[in-house]
Amino acid sequence: MLSLDGLEMIAVLVVMGLFIKVLEQFGMFEPVGGEDSVEDDFELSTVCHRPESMDKLQEQTKFTKKELQVLYRGFKNECPSGVVNEENFKTIYSQFFPQGDSSMYAHFLFEAFDTNKNGSVSFEDFVFGLSIILRGTINDRLNWAFNLYDLNKDGCITKEEMMDIMRSIYDMMGKYTYPTMQDDAPREHVESFFQKMDRNKDGVVTIEEFIESCKKDENIMQSMQLFDNVI
Repeated sequence: MLSLDGLEMIAVLVVMGLFIKVLEQFGMFEPVGGEDSVEDDFELSTVCHRPESMDKLQEQTKFTKKELQVLYRGFKNECPSGVVNEENFKTIYSQFFPQGDSSMYAHFLFEAFDTNKNGSVSFEDFVFGLSIILRGTINDRLNWAFNLYDLNKDGCITKEEMMDIMRSIYDMMGKYTYPTMQDDAPREHVESFFQKMDRNKDGVVTIEEFIESCKKDENIMQSMQLFDNVI
């Protein structure tokens, strides 16, 4: 079970941990057969959305050509149309939290990947985000996490936004916590989060405060390193 002690920091880490589950769901740890087989899929598949060429994606991300082939094969198996909508995205996450409700957290995560705000996540959207989460620098990863939690994208995290995030995490994982959470637990953890992150005590957390605070937390730094070279 997950202790509530320090749960305010899980908001920074949970996105990365869940991606391991998503990669496994997509079958992305299985070896690729032929090096050209998946690239042929890029050209021959009858899909609603065709991704950029392998070479272009390799230039734009930190994945090798073979890694992109593995990722595309898994993505295409789960999303034959070439894109995933929010409902499908939520379904993927719900499989890992059958005793909780992951829909709101999945919504926030989907919004972070849907950079074009068109209601769908393409393979390019997916690998661009994944490249940052798994292969980016510490600053890259923390910037991505900050953007996820800055719900209205105004450059700072408010207590209201963090409360929404915390409630979504409690909804998703609450029944696996110990001791059983109290109704006011999310608010307590938001206050603790701001006590650590809001350096100048102005009621909001900026990207600079967020990155500085995370870098000073050994648990966060150690946990982030676990995701290096996952695939």
